[in-house]
Amino acid sequence: MQDFGAAFGEAFRLVASLDPDLVEIVGLSLRVSVSAVLAAALIGLPLGAALAVARFPGRGVAMVALNSLMGLPPVVVGLLIYLALSRAGPLGPLGLLYTPWAMILAQMVLVVPIIAAVTRQTVEDLKDEYEEQLRVLGVGTAGMVATLLWDARFSLLTALLAGFGRAIAEVGAVIIVGGNIDHVTRVMTTAIALETSKGDLALALGLGLILLALAIGVNAAVMTLRRTAGHAAYG
Repeated sequence: MQDFGAAFGEAFRLVASLDPDLVEIVGLSLRVSVSAVLAAALIGLPLGAALAVARFPGRGVAMVALNSLMGLPPVVVGLLIYLALSRAGPLGPLGLLYTPWAMILAQMVLVVPIIAAVTRQTVEDLKDEYEEQLRVLGVGTAGMVATLLWDARFSLLTALLAGFGRAIAEVGAVIIVGGNIDHVTRVMTTAIALETSKGDLALALGLGLILLALAIGVNAAVMTLRRTAGHAAYG
């Protein structure tokens, strides 16, 4: 086990020198998580907005199910996707197991409920404020969904941020479906777990520092955009 002081010093050196292994791991992590969030947004945003606007039998049950899915255990998601992508599974012929695509799929399944639930609440609040005006203008359900999503676009960055935070920090599901293969499916969280178990604290700490920096940077960007949008709205 390395001395803590030396480990921190080596971690800063790895980050400052853009160590190739570290850069490769960070790059793959970002590609996987950003892809997963974008794919989840294509499903979660319209799904959440539709639940907020539409009225249909079983809507309450759907909302309860959506909120319950936010707490999906990652290892269970990983196991189910592993079974689906394994040779005996329905998606086995695609050969996606132990590839970045499998990790994207796992993260997407975990992120969709978060984005959809936050979107539902945000759009429902806007709907209460603007529904009468939109009805007077003859806007139907589909048009209302599109209008409210556009009007809430800056607020919905919160949903995407929450989804990105869940995706980039995921360990259990991505290890199961990705295998933590060096130079193929090793991302920041799985590398931190592996290097810590090996006693190589320098790389683990370096990756941890980058994770913290990403979290702070994304939060700062969203706050700036929301503040800008607020200034624009009020002139």
